[in-house]
Amino acid sequence: MAERRPPSVPTQRSQPTQRSRPTRGAQAEPRKPSADRQASTRRSPAAPRPEPRGAASRENTASAPVRTRGPEALAWQPVRQRERVDTVTHRMRERLAERRRTERRRAAVKWGRYGLAAGVVMLIVWLVLRSPVFLLDPAKVELSGVTPEVDAAAIDTVLAQYDGSSLALLNVPHVADQLRDLVGVQDATVERVWPAGLRVTISPRHPVAAIASGGGFVLLDADAVKVGEADAAPANLPVLDIPLGTDNDRILDAVLEVVRNLPQDVLDRVESVGAETEDTVAFTLRDGPRVEWGSSQDSALKAQVLDVMLTSGAASAADVIDVSAPTLPITRHQD
Repeated sequence: MAERRPPSVPTQRSQPTQRSRPTRGAQAEPRKPSADRQASTRRSPAAPRPEPRGAASRENTASAPVRTRGPEALAWQPVRQRERVDTVTHRMRERLAERRRTERRRAAVKWGRYGLAAGVVMLIVWLVLRSPVFLLDPAKVELSGVTPEVDAAAIDTVLAQYDGSSLALLNVPHVADQLRDLVGVQDATVERVWPAGLRVTISPRHPVAAIASGGGFVLLDADAVKVGEADAAPANLPVLDIPLGTDNDRILDAVLEVVRNLPQDVLDRVESVGAETEDTVAFTLRDGPRVEWGSSQDSALKAQVLDVMLTSGAASAADVIDVSAPTLPITRHQD
């Protein structure tokens, strides 16, 4: 059998419609589907409608505001963005300016403190070094320890050259050394007495013997240092009788070593001390016998033995007391 075909239905051509261009600012009317599209839709009503391209992006951007070309949108979006940027920038500028002002204030305070400290230091330095308050006043110099063996006029001459000097700049050790070089001065101590004074303490040398020199006598202390001079032999000092020559210093040292070890009450009775060598030291008491001492060795022990013999009266009738061997002292009479 021949296949029967359904009669074909002629398609109706839709007349083209004139598209009207929407005026600027007016909303565009929705486009109507054509008759072909309506027919295809009737034929396959169950066919899934394919998603247009960019649907996912439209859904993602559905929440974002739609940019339109209307005058309201063009005026609204850039203005708000510009205002936000300007506000943030203005605040940041204000913060930076405030920070700079704070840093400048801190720097000014710090350098101000430094300047104040420097000014105080300079003022103190000027007061100590240049102010009349701290200049040495000769009326405020305290002097002690001066004895007849010390030349007081020489001490005044040394101190007078520092009158009006700054007490802070005064070289105190140098002043003390100058005083030690004076005749009769064994030691000297110089101390500052603020604000404008000095305290000078003299340790004088005490003569222990006299030695003939020219037409007079030279006074010596225990260190063989010249203390002074005298025209006649002092009544309270022993006179040394030692030979002149190359060994004079050694003999003198041995004699003075004996003198240093004698008790004061015995030394006051010594009239003269002599020696030919450093091992033959001997001296004569003013109202007593002659004492043969020998060398300067064991002088402390010899002095104790002699003191016992003199105070006990064991050698009262003797003319010579020999303590050169202190463990075996000897007394003898001279014919």
